[in-house]
Amino acid sequence: MQEAVITIAGNLANDPELRFTPNGAAVASFVVACTERRRDQNTGEWSDGATSYHRCTAWRQTAENAAESLRKGDRVLVVGTLRQSSWEDKQSGETRYGWDVQVDEVAVSVKFHAARSMRPERSGAADGTSTTTPGRGTAVPAHQS
Repeated sequence: MQEAVITIAGNLANDPELRFTPNGAAVASFVVACTERRRDQNTGEWSDGATSYHRCTAWRQTAENAAESLRKGDRVLVVGTLRQSSWEDKQSGETRYGWDVQVDEVAVSVKFHAARSMRPERSGAADGTSTTTPGRGTAVPAHQS
């Protein structure tokens, strides 16, 4: 089966929620809200259209970095694959269906504000830990520094 790869740009509707599987794999869940913008041809004014909400799941290092770097309201770009999911509605007991984005990449958008990037240095400390230096790698919003 061919996977549906998508890219979405929007704002985080919540802080990423980080949890760990019984095997120790990190999983971060978050929702990206995408609001359509429309320009009135007669007045030239912009207005908000419909908003769509996309449930996203990141795994392992991507999950940990997202949970550490991203906050509600941040504008992000997400690349991933669409996966159908189902769950039981707690109120009605009915089976519901929806789509989740299995995140391959997530990044801070610099369309509306500046961001600085940080990444672990490759030459870790003697105890095996690494430090983080600004300059290259995973972007974090400038307001977090």
